[in-house]
Amino acid sequence: MSERFDCHYCRDPLQGKKYVQKEGRHCCVKCFEKFCANTCMECKKPIGADSKELHFKNRYWHDNCFRCFKCYTSLVNEPFMLRENNKVWCSNCTAAEDAPRCKGCFKPIIAGDQNVEYKKMVWHKDCFTCSQCKQVIGSGSFFPKGDEFYCVSCHEHKFAKTCAKCKNPITSGGLTYQEQPWHSECFICSNCKKQLGGKRFTAVEDQFYCVECYKECVAKKCAGCKNPITAGFGRGTSVVNYEDESWHDYCFKCTKCARGLANKRFVCHNGKIYCAECPKRL
Repeated sequence: MSERFDCHYCRDPLQGKKYVQKEGRHCCVKCFEKFCANTCMECKKPIGADSKELHFKNRYWHDNCFRCFKCYTSLVNEPFMLRENNKVWCSNCTAAEDAPRCKGCFKPIIAGDQNVEYKKMVWHKDCFTCSQCKQVIGSGSFFPKGDEFYCVSCHEHKFAKTCAKCKNPITSGGLTYQEQPWHSECFICSNCKKQLGGKRFTAVEDQFYCVECYKECVAKKCAGCKNPITAGFGRGTSVVNYEDESWHDYCFKCTKCARGLANKRFVCHNGKIYCAECPKRL
């Protein structure tokens, strides 16, 4: 009498039937799926004897369940990454998920994409735009203002000071005179056109003059020494005016005794200036 060849679990005869050998035991297909088969990580169903099984680190999948969690691409014979919740990802989706996110469109910036970085923030090059005109700044110059960014042109018109002379924005440098901003190249002598920034000058009826041009073109000539009266430029800061003539204070003196007459009594005789005593001696 021949030895019986039965299923280890249900004891049904296996002679002439399909069976599975598992850990030295023989079992029918039904009992294999019930007691021995691994459970698929994706669909949670048993991986039957007729199914192709894939495994990785004590985890098991049907071959048709082994797909990228993100894009559903089959990963059979493809590189993959096991991530949280035992989900498998393809290499492309893994790179996209781990990549930094664009501050503009919030999409991942993949290796090779042109990008702009500023203070630990990153944008696709075409997403880095001016907050005012919305034009792409890309790798060009820009000005940050809080959470906003401006191209050079928009920053000039929105924030830059305006020159008192030409009315155009002052983007760099410049100077201030009487609380008004000027381009350095606009703050010039009205006569010789030289720049006056950092130099001595004087203003006459809204016109500016360097020292030399003021002496030559504007200043009154002293009736005594015939030199220009340059009030504010060195000696002779005080001026004496009488009728239509002017003097340096140190030139306004008696024609006879040469006594200084600034802030003193004097006499004009035959067009000449005298102290109060000298005319009596003439």
